[in-house]
Formats: sequence, structure tokens, C-alpha cells
Amino acid sequence: MTVDLRSTGASSGRPTAWKSLPWDSFQASVKRLQMRIAKAIRVNKHGKARALQWILTHSRAAKFMAVNRVTTNKGRNTPGVDRQVWTTEQAKSEAANGLRQRGYHPQPLRRIYIPKKNGKLRPLSIPTMSDRAHHALHALALEPIAETCADKNSYGFRLGRCCADAIGQCFNALAKSYSPVWIMEGDIKSCYDRISQPWLIDHIPMDRKILRKWLQAGYLEKGRLYPTEAGTPQGGIISPLLANMTLDQMETAIRAVTHRRDKVNFIRYADDFVVTAAEKATLEERVKPVIVSFLKERGLELSEEKTKITYIQDGFDFLGQNLRKKGKKLLITPSRQSVAGVMEKARQCFRSCLGVAAEVLIRKLNPILVGWANYHRYVPAKEAFHKVNRYVTGRLRRWTKRRHPKKSYTWIRRKYYPDESNGRFSTWTKSKNGERRLLKLKNIAQTVMERHIKVKAQATPYHPDWVEYFEKRKVFAWRSYPVGNNSPLASLGV
Repeated sequence: MTVDLRSTGASSGRPTAWKSLPWDSFQASVKRLQMRIAKAIRVNKHGKARALQWILTHSRAAKFMAVNRVTTNKGRNTPGVDRQVWTTEQAKSEAANGLRQRGYHPQPLRRIYIPKKNGKLRPLSIPTMSDRAHHALHALALEPIAETCADKNSYGFRLGRCCADAIGQCFNALAKSYSPVWIMEGDIKSCYDRISQPWLIDHIPMDRKILRKWLQAGYLEKGRLYPTEAGTPQGGIISPLLANMTLDQMETAIRAVTHRRDKVNFIRYADDFVVTAAEKATLEERVKPVIVSFLKERGLELSEEKTKITYIQDGFDFLGQNLRKKGKKLLITPSRQSVAGVMEKARQCFRSCLGVAAEVLIRKLNPILVGWANYHRYVPAKEAFHKVNRYVTGRLRRWTKRRHPKKSYTWIRRKYYPDESNGRFSTWTKSKNGERRLLKLKNIAQTVMERHIKVKAQATPYHPDWVEYFEKRKVFAWRSYPVGNNSPLASLGV
């Protein structure tokens, strides 16, 4: 089956390459409908919003964008129970043209387990490619509502927001001399697996029949079908969106029982959140009971193991960062657990590369180190970067000596630390064009520290007043600038 370009805005009905489709036109068409949905929600025209959602989920542009999303994300090569993936242009075109709600029945999920930091296993349910495309299609219609109704200080799995925004809000709430000094670290026990399905069906503004089919599809494990009586599949494209909408209004519920003098601040990223207060009693007697009641209505409960109330001088960990006050100064640094985690990943990488060439080792090690450094570059992390760098340097000495046990250190230094490398571990290799070039191991101690520009809490990408704001944030290096420079966004009012 080929793509009917006459209905997608192309000038000819002849088959064409998938990449040559009018993607800008598709995106503009979908964005217009999303903006109209958000506007209808803002003026409480929920019936009109439902009608616009129907139009969006039945539009050809949205269907092609949904298929494009599931075939370009990280899980594009991970099949479901049918063991199918869409890799060819013909398969993608047929999938987009075959996204219909009439007669649609989702297949069971494929259950696998991935290790957690505490040594336990986390269940992960993988839908088929077809079901993922349906998830992505309905997510396009649900995102404008979720963004319009979201808590102002919710930062997980939202457009234009990231972990650095959540940490930035923590800084705003705790950095001043008169800031609150008590923090409740909250964690929800098995959030995705325990959300009440009846609550989701009653409160999520989308096609209830489709949602019920997704929630009750069941999962396959070792050839046996198990029912899914609670929760939303952790692994589905739409699952983070459903979880966010389940936890939205928690901030409103907390503020309803507190006063301004209590200095209550709420910051949430997915199912992890922190609540600040001037007095410990406020968190124990008013805030925590409200959160427990809020979660119980949705079939959830706090994890007593991970939920605790901490004094700011003692410090607490949030999203891989440690926040504590030393005197009147707030210090934010990579947490010990985060530093130990990246060192453990590096150790495992060295162990898996004992008998391979240096080029393979560098290509495996660089993404681990650079990814971790880029995440922490918005906070004072130089000391942690040097610590990890020293650890990697020591492991490199052991790796090179084990690989060349009969060679001297002078020979090893000439081979792996040539003059062109500026003292960095490197090896000579060839590019795709056959040219000889030097492949270097990244030195994260030289990472440029940047000051993150936090997103405004009330900003939403589906409001006309904020479209230009988000475009400006994309233009200027996506929310950050090097420390010591004047903000390029200052003249733009960002």
C-alpha cells in the first residue's frame, strides 16, 4: 500500500519517500487543532474540546505524525508480543493508513523486567508497534488538555520542561535567608502499577472505550496471559501523560489547607515531589494527611520507605542532586548516589572491554561520561567532575597495563597519549571517508558550566501568548547560557 499524497497536501498522487512527505504541513495542521482544544478547555467548552479531539485523532496528518514518533524514538527496534517493527517506508505508510478506531482491539503487553537502583526489578510492559501508534495518536489530542490543566510546578514529561527546571524552582524556594527550612521528600509507591483504572476512565478526557481497552489489555509473561486490574502500562507512550494527569491538582489541594505564612512550596517531577514549609508540624499535621487522602482517591499511597521530612541543614536528594544549606548559603551538587552510579557504569564498561580495541572502549565510555556531565552542568559540579575523571584515569591505567602487560609506561604513553591529544586518552582511527583522525576520550572536568534559565511556571506551549516565549527558548541554546556572560534572553523579556 502506498501513501495517498493527494490527501496529505502533496502536489502529486504518485508514491514518494517517507522523508519527503510534507511534515511541516502535518505539524502545523496538528498544532492548530491542539491550540483550539486548549482554548476550548480554558473557556470551559468541554463539548467543543471533545469534538476537536475527534477531528484530530481522525486526521491523516496526526496519524502520520504518530507513526513517525514511534518509528524514530529509542524503542523503535523493540517489538511487542507480535515481534513486529516498522523499519521500511512501505510498512510505515501502511501503518499510518491503517490507524482506525473502528474495530480496533489492542494486543496484550510484553512483560520484561529491568533492574532498579536498589537491586529490585522494575516491571516494564511493552505494547506492539500498532498499539504504540494509537497511544501516540491519542496523546496528540490529550496533551493540550494536560498542559492547560497541569500544576504550575510540575516538570516531569511536559513540553518545554526538564529536571533542571525542577531544580531551579527548588533554588528559588530555598535559597533566600528567610526561606522555609523543612522539606518533605515524597515518593509514591509503584505509581504506574497502582493507579485506579476506574478513576482514569472517569476523569481522563478521551475516548473511554479506547482507554478501557488499553488498561484491560493484560500482559504476556512466559507464554501466559495475566489480567491488568490496576495501573497503566509502564512503557507505553501515553502512560507518563496519564500519570501526570492523575497527580495534577495535588498542588492545589495542598495550598487549600495552608497559608502564605507557612511558606509552603510544591515541586513535582513525575511521581517524585518535595514540599517545603517553615515548620515541621505543618508538613506532619496538614500537608501529609492531604496528600495521603488525595492519593487514596486515585488508588495510590506514599512509600513510607522513601517519604521523609528533612531539615535543610542536613540536606536531601532530589533528581540526582543534593540540596543543603551551609549557614545561609544553599549548595546544590551531584548526589553521592549519582556520582557512585556513573562510576559503576564506567567500571562495568571497562570490564566489558577488556579484550577489545581502544576505539571500542572510547566509543562506549564517552556517551556515559558526557551524558552524566551534561545533566549536572547547571549546578556547581566541578568537584564531582574531577572525582569521576580521576577514577576513570585510574581505570585507564589498569586497562592499558592489562592489555599490554609487557610494555613499559613510556610505550603506553606514546601510544595512547600522543602529543596531538593534549594529554587525553586517545587512539588513531579512520573516518567514513578513510581519513586518519584521532579519537579522544572526553574529559568531563573541562565541561563548561552553564546557568539554567528556569521556565516560567505559568507558561504553556498551547497558549498564543506563550508561543513566542518557547520559540525564543529554543533559539538561545535551549534554556541556558555560559556562566559569566549576560543572558541573551534579557533583552527579550525571558
